[in-house]
Formats: sequence, structure tokens, C-alpha cells
Amino acid sequence: MPRPVLLIFTDLDGTLLDHETYSHEAAAPALEALRGAGVPVILASSKTAAEIAPLRADLGLAAHPAIVENGAGILEPGAEAPRTGSRYRALRTALNQVPAPLRQRFRGFGDGGAHWIADATGLAPEAAALAAQRLYSEPGIWSGSEAEKTEFLAALRAQGVSGREGGRFLTLSFGASKAGQMAEIAARYSTPYMVALGDAPNDREMLEQADQGFIIANPHRAPMPPLDGEETGRIQRIAAAGPKGWNQAVLQVIADFGI
Repeated sequence: MPRPVLLIFTDLDGTLLDHETYSHEAAAPALEALRGAGVPVILASSKTAAEIAPLRADLGLAAHPAIVENGAGILEPGAEAPRTGSRYRALRTALNQVPAPLRQRFRGFGDGGAHWIADATGLAPEAAALAAQRLYSEPGIWSGSEAEKTEFLAALRAQGVSGREGGRFLTLSFGASKAGQMAEIAARYSTPYMVALGDAPNDREMLEQADQGFIIANPHRAPMPPLDGEETGRIQRIAAAGPKGWNQAVLQVIADFGI
């Protein structure tokens, strides 16, 4: 792929999308400027390929790859979402081998189904059905103690499964990350200057790996702990939340690059 001036990697929920409404309207000025300048915007989210494919098209970003399910997979440019995935079936098998008292403390998307997902996320039923189309990972809600969660995650690690805390859910996968996929995608574009934006602990590696990172405020969760790079200004915190903060950060980058 041609080497652009820079690459933008962005989380969705609570970052480019509003935490409550899932709207990206407040980020429209910066998005339009990036599209006009030919700067690729790589969506990097816990959302499924089935969710991201129509959103990516709506944002005018279908020509670029997207990182799906918290980095567990990549949706290639222009591709539609596959309907099934062997990795997800293997993940569910591993989850069901955890001791029953611990297993009962975790309710995943595959346990609750589309109606439960709609209640847990606030998504419309049609959108919740897309979130249920897992290919690589299993988000869920943990209802036990911290000590039980440690034991639960240890039992999964013994089967090669890792857990990551996001803005709403504990997400299980076979270990791929947003940061790892970020490096692979950047190499396709000959590794230009990389900017990353996120709001939750599962964005930490992506933010720290970028040339410039922005932590977007999320008043619905505890602030992220200090990250490597904040002291030098390589990572900055934006006080405005969601797409408003995203727009502010990206317009700053656009001005810095003279775009």
C-alpha cells in the first residue's frame, strides 16, 4: 500500500463513538479532514467483524483494514464479515472446561444471546445480533470476587486463553492484541507515523506503541493509570469525552502535520 503521511488507529466505544448513544457525529470535522487528506483511519475495537463492516462503510473507511474483537482478528479492506469461526468454537470449549463454580461467575455473549447482549450494552436488537456473531473472542460480565476472577483467568491461561478488561466487559481470547495487529497493519503501509486513540485498559498497549497516543476521557469508568510516554508528552490525556475529545485530539494532529 502507498505510504501515507500518518496512520490513525482508533478505539470505538467511548472514543470515536459516544459511550451512551454510539454516535460519531461530534467527530465529523476531523474525520472529513482525514478522508480529504487520504489519511487511513484504522478502526480497532472489541466489536465483531459483523458490527464493524457496516460501520466502516458508513464512515467511508472500507478501503482500510480494521482490527476486530480486541485485536483477536483483522477484517480486510472491503471484506464482509464471515458467518462462523473455528477459533470461537475452540474458545467456548475451553471456557466450558473451567471448574463449574468459577464458570458460573462469567456470563459471556454466547451464554446470554442477542436479547441479553442488547440489555447489557444498550444496543438495538439488530445491532446486538451482530455483536453476537463472534469469530475470535468472548466478552462477558464477571460477577464474582477479584480472588475468584484471578483463579478463573488462571484456569483459562492453562488452556492458552487470556482475559482483558475493557470499558464494559472482560474479554477472553487466544492472546492476540490490538498492539500486535497494529504493527502488522502499519507494516503494510511501510510503517508511517502512527497515532492511536483509546479510553480503556485494553487500549494501553496500542497507545504505548504509537508514536503519539491520546487517552480520551471516559466519565463512565475510572481513569486509566499513568502510561509509559505521558511524562514526555508522547501520550496525552484529552479532557473532553468520546467523539468530542477524539475530534479535538485529531484536529491537533492535523494542525501539527499541516494537513
